[in-house]
Amino acid sequence: MNGPERGRALIFDGPGRPLRLGSHPAPDPAEGEVLVRVRCCTVCGSDLRTLGGDRPSPGPMVLGHEAVGEVLATGGPLRYWSSDRVVAAGDRVTWSVAASCGACVPCARGIPQKCDALSKYGHTTLEQGGPFCGGMAELSLLPSGTAVLPVPNTVHDTVAAPANCATATAAAALRVAGELEGRLIKVQGAGLLGLTACAMAHDRGARVLVAEPHPRRRASATRWGAADVTNPTDPEHVARLRTFTQGRGFDVVIEASGAHRALAQGLDALAVGGSYILLGTVSPTAAWALDAEHLVRRLLRIQGVHNYTPDDLAVALEFLERCGDRYPLAEVVGGHYSLDDHAAALAAARTGDALRVAFRPHP
Repeated sequence: MNGPERGRALIFDGPGRPLRLGSHPAPDPAEGEVLVRVRCCTVCGSDLRTLGGDRPSPGPMVLGHEAVGEVLATGGPLRYWSSDRVVAAGDRVTWSVAASCGACVPCARGIPQKCDALSKYGHTTLEQGGPFCGGMAELSLLPSGTAVLPVPNTVHDTVAAPANCATATAAAALRVAGELEGRLIKVQGAGLLGLTACAMAHDRGARVLVAEPHPRRRASATRWGAADVTNPTDPEHVARLRTFTQGRGFDVVIEASGAHRALAQGLDALAVGGSYILLGTVSPTAAWALDAEHLVRRLLRIQGVHNYTPDDLAVALEFLERCGDRYPLAEVVGGHYSLDDHAAALAAARTGDALRVAFRPHP
């Protein structure tokens, strides 16, 4: 292999414990594997929940899954997802958050993110995946069954990095939502996931309202395509929803905040025949009481969307390439840090002042 002999990685040992930076031998990729040099890895909310103990995860492991890298070597000939093009050294790539077998029942049903033999990038222990199984590292080894896609030349690293999490998950949600032209959409939460869903829905012809309690994020939503914004804690919130929908309700509500109190609000905002798509609740939460008669009589649908398929990632990259100048995608990352400055990076990520902060492992 023509590449580095060693690489550094940040190791997570458990909640409340500081990350440790260690150096490890660079692996030679086996058949079907890809070794990449990490160019950029953004810190996702799920990384912060794992660090804080809100999202139970076994350690030690290397966190980080929103990443872009440069191919160093492949374990034999390998083609890009749904393409005849061969993955080559020097290519700039991103990859699916999970590696799937392609042969089990969930894979055959079109939900490879729930594969019976799933290996999840940035969520796998060192014992299972080694020291380069997450993005907070100089190198990453992508296991066989990972969907690898080329990053368009016009898409900057910091714009492309969240594609294999927030952008692709938003694409999955809108795929489930169906036809969007002329429809009324409510997005709950103006983090990166909610704002991306807003922009993608707006791009497809929907009229979108964003509900967000944080004033600065709420104000930014109009730049992401929102026709209106509202504070869900405001006493006038429900009246504003009625005005926006002319009393009919929303065709689709997308829950991207993860806030338990948002669930009842989202369901109540639906029009007859509407769909409630849940994205944000990915950590244990309290039970949610539902009125079954309400669901039945109003013909409502509730759909959970967790992660995405490789096709959704392809849609996400196409959106970033086509709409990079239409929405403030280049402003998502508010700070760049080396692996040595990981404490400062995570402190900045926790403040929430920026939608993302980024590790740039190589100068």
